[in-house]
Amino acid sequence: MKLNRYIDHTILKATATVEDIKKLCEEAKQYNFYSVCVNGAYVGLACSELMKTDVKIAAVVGFPLGGMTTKAKVFEAKQCIEDGATEIDMVLNIGLLKSGYHEIVRDEIAKIKKAIGDHVLKVIFENCYLTNDEKKIACQLSIDAGADFIKTSTGFGDRGATIEDIKLMKEVAKDSIQIKASGGIRDLKTALEYINMGVSRLGTSSGVALVTLK
Repeated sequence: MKLNRYIDHTILKATATVEDIKKLCEEAKQYNFYSVCVNGAYVGLACSELMKTDVKIAAVVGFPLGGMTTKAKVFEAKQCIEDGATEIDMVLNIGLLKSGYHEIVRDEIAKIKKAIGDHVLKVIFENCYLTNDEKKIACQLSIDAGADFIKTSTGFGDRGATIEDIKLMKEVAKDSIQIKASGGIRDLKTALEYINMGVSRLGTSSGVALVTLK
């Protein structure tokens, strides 16, 4: 098991500078992380920094609240792919999910997946705001919509990934969809525990520490 290949090396904070993005990409090259995850405005920069490498580029869409219109999210996703992103991490509409408008939530995910074609789509739930039943529904809606991954959180909510949430998501997902744990993953023990539970990807800004402080 190569821990580095599970890591989406991430910087999404509002104060991230151009130099921060360049450093992120340099670290991703040095440690051969699976991808970098950035805001849409920096996809082009990441592409130029990671040219001729195997490091993928993930871009967030509808981030971090998920309350944008479907048309806006679709446009944003398409633009990120055109700019060079290979993966999209979208925030589902949390309010509509909690309101019981499940068909609308599912259709939004499906439209974004259709818009990006064969590129990877990860659906961010923000589990800290959801009941267990809502988490299960979000899992099934994502599967039905054709998404590739379900993801625990943005890292900007009240809390990030938890063991309990991963267990619940895995119970619903089985082998139908992959899982990305994100938010609060700062130590090796936690990272390995999630991987051993069946998580395929880790979203973290602590990637360098995880692979060097063993």
